[in-house]
Amino acid sequence: MRTLLHHLPALFTGWILMLASALSSAASPQWATLDWTLVETLIALDAPLSGVAQIDAYHAWVDKPRIPDTAIDLGLRTQPNLELLADLAPDAIFISPMFSHLTPRLSRIAPVESLPLYQADSDTWQEMQALTRKLGEHVDREKQAESLIAETMALINRLKARVSPTAPLLMVQFMDERHVRVFGENGLYHAVLEQLGIANAWQAPTNAWGFSLVGLEGLAAYPDAQLVVVEPLPVGVEASLAESGLWQQLPSVREERVITLPPLWSFGALPSAQRFARTLVSALEAQHDD
Repeated sequence: MRTLLHHLPALFTGWILMLASALSSAASPQWATLDWTLVETLIALDAPLSGVAQIDAYHAWVDKPRIPDTAIDLGLRTQPNLELLADLAPDAIFISPMFSHLTPRLSRIAPVESLPLYQADSDTWQEMQALTRKLGEHVDREKQAESLIAETMALINRLKARVSPTAPLLMVQFMDERHVRVFGENGLYHAVLEQLGIANAWQAPTNAWGFSLVGLEGLAAYPDAQLVVVEPLPVGVEASLAESGLWQQLPSVREERVITLPPLWSFGALPSAQRFARTLVSALEAQHDD
């Protein structure tokens, strides 16, 4: 009995600490977002995520960083489950301007913050850094934001030193068996190519997202370019291309000068920029070694 009484103060203190820890955890801010670019950035900033839209599709198109298992899938980005979102009661909901039409309904649940990226006539590389800082301020992760920016710049500098002379790149992503997005100015891929000192073969005008939609015949005008295909391929496209005379007659395809990259979010921010830069440089090195 005396031994038990002797240990009661320590046990009581332990219980208090555990309770305080649980209350602190329960009270920590939680964030929700419908936008995958904001998702990857929030994860990179180590900000707690309670809800994310279309998690499976995110992992197919963005791939990494992976969304924590603790985050709840909110349904479609354009039509989120508002009841589920209300049950989560996030401290704020982050969106991009493309989802601004949802603001009146979302604002009944929590404060809504709209953070733009890929604005016309802007420097995409600087925009990505500005977005990182703004998001860091909103979720009390200013130091992490600066670390992410510094880490990205250091990575780019290391990768740039590994780049060997190469033909201008033609960055494409298939929409169907006859049409591709070709990425140019105002896009993430173009911004990273500029930082790495690699020329982009596509100099034609692009939309606000940094790409042009063209038919396969449009690629024939760039016979000397290094063709880079970014996955995922729509269902059936790979089989169609194997039988497509138009595709097979492209000089880069005929001469086996096609690089295929895994899914890399072309509308992303610094985390996607890091993955694209790292993956592209490794692929160029592998091709050079061959």
